[in-house]
Amino acid sequence: MTTPSFTVPELEAQEAELELTRFTYEDAWQLGSLLRELALTRHAPVTIDIHRGPQQLFRCALPGSTPDNDAWVDRKRRVTERYAAASYLVGARFRAKNTTFEASSRLNPDTYAAHGGSFPLRVTGAGVIGTVTVSGLPQVEDHALVVEALRVFKGRVG
Repeated sequence: MTTPSFTVPELEAQEAELELTRFTYEDAWQLGSLLRELALTRHAPVTIDIHRGPQQLFRCALPGSTPDNDAWVDRKRRVTERYAAASYLVGARFRAKNTTFEASSRLNPDTYAAHGGSFPLRVTGAGVIGTVTVSGLPQVEDHALVVEALRVFKGRVG
């Protein structure tokens, strides 16, 4: 897999493109299972998490993942929840201002991480209702895996 690179406008376009018409408990299972299958075919040592609001609807750790991945999932998810934007996009916006999230956000880096891998679940008419997060690969690859899965998922559910 070639490591992609994304600009702030490209990341913002991904969020607009991947707005969903719905997101149910069954959808969480389908999206989580799709992510798991994609990761397994690539032997990706990731942890996958899906939240709807404060409720965790899906969590899966694949071979090679570690407890550190659980901590990274939680830190990235908190950024997406707080900013209503992909964790990679939040970090990219800080970098575009010639600073870093850690230096300028005034948030505890033990609690928040603006690294790629967490993406908002945005539903038409409702806004951001949850998050889908992956940890275990380099941050841009975590982000790209989530985007790929959301594209496939959106194609299935409309």
